[in-house]
Amino acid sequence: MVEQTAAPRRRWHWGWAVLAAVVLIAAGSVVVTRLVGRSTVEAPPPVAAPSSATPSPSPSPTVTVAPPSPSPTRPPGADIKGPLTLLLVGVDTRVNIPGWEPHSDAVLVLHVPKGLRRAYLFSLPRDLLVDIPAFPKAGYRGGRTKLTHSMSYGSRVPGRPKRPSTAQGYELLRTTVSRYTGLRIDAGAVITFNGFDDVVDSLGGVDLYVDQRVPSKHRRPDGKHRPPGPGGYVGPQMVYEKGNRHLNGWQALDYARQRYIPGGDYARQRHQQQLIRALAREILSQRLARDPDRVQRVARALGDTVLFAGGGLKLVDLAYALGGLPPTAFTLVGLPGGGVGSGSAYRGEQLSPLGRGFLPALRAGRADAYLAAHPQLRVRS
Repeated sequence: MVEQTAAPRRRWHWGWAVLAAVVLIAAGSVVVTRLVGRSTVEAPPPVAAPSSATPSPSPSPTVTVAPPSPSPTRPPGADIKGPLTLLLVGVDTRVNIPGWEPHSDAVLVLHVPKGLRRAYLFSLPRDLLVDIPAFPKAGYRGGRTKLTHSMSYGSRVPGRPKRPSTAQGYELLRTTVSRYTGLRIDAGAVITFNGFDDVVDSLGGVDLYVDQRVPSKHRRPDGKHRPPGPGGYVGPQMVYEKGNRHLNGWQALDYARQRYIPGGDYARQRHQQQLIRALAREILSQRLARDPDRVQRVARALGDTVLFAGGGLKLVDLAYALGGLPPTAFTLVGLPGGGVGSGSAYRGEQLSPLGRGFLPALRAGRADAYLAAHPQLRVRS
């Protein structure tokens, strides 16, 4: 009997580690303030008639959840076969200011195809120009603007201008991302910067290859915040030099936040994804996987900030389902793009045809073939 229960228990610990790794990151941050999951979801909202540069979405994936087994020993989530798509959103640091509407500073999508043996992680630019649908509960009529605004517009609560709803903002962002990508979003996390240091430090730090010199806008070499000045932050800067580095909690957070560097927000997206992979490797290392108590300490570092809501897809079920992912399962994908302007005015970003072409390939189950044909889209760690 011990051997019959040991494997499911190990898989649950492993699955929780995977789940922790993927929700630890958006914008290099980790306290989950809202986690939303659904076991059965309506088809994605209709997509507006595409232009010649916009691929039409394929039929959306479904999450297969069989009826609960009558067996009392059946492990949780054993009937979840996928595909699963998780939306990870990093919000700006001013969410604690009364009346401040949350903006999505980082938008990452993790897609796990049917069978749950591989996972593809890609980012959407915060300034991506998208069609945001009307959202009556927030009084928003819809329009074409930057993706980051969908969360702020959706967070507005009529009659409560000083109490925006982050969960409501996530709802409009989720719909907007679903329309743009053609993927159904099955679960998601809204993440702030608070608490990241403790989680990474509970792992003993993280080993990461820094692929370019990154000066910090926000931190001094001793970790203290740089004070603001007339032309921006002033004083000594922390600098992350190119090469293999071991980063503690505040350093990992700070490194993943920087976008005023060569490559701009696209470089920041790449660094966030590399951090996800590095954390996944650390969490899923044999040393940690064989130490369930340490996995639990990492989980406890998230505290009571993980809130889960859904129609049958429970947090423990999702953790167990993801427990089948091997440590090498994560494929990081960088979607190239560029700025869009009207005259001399900057309007936002758009993905290149090469970047946009990955989305229909992913929906159709041809992601590996597309990446083989376009290896430059793979993000190297």
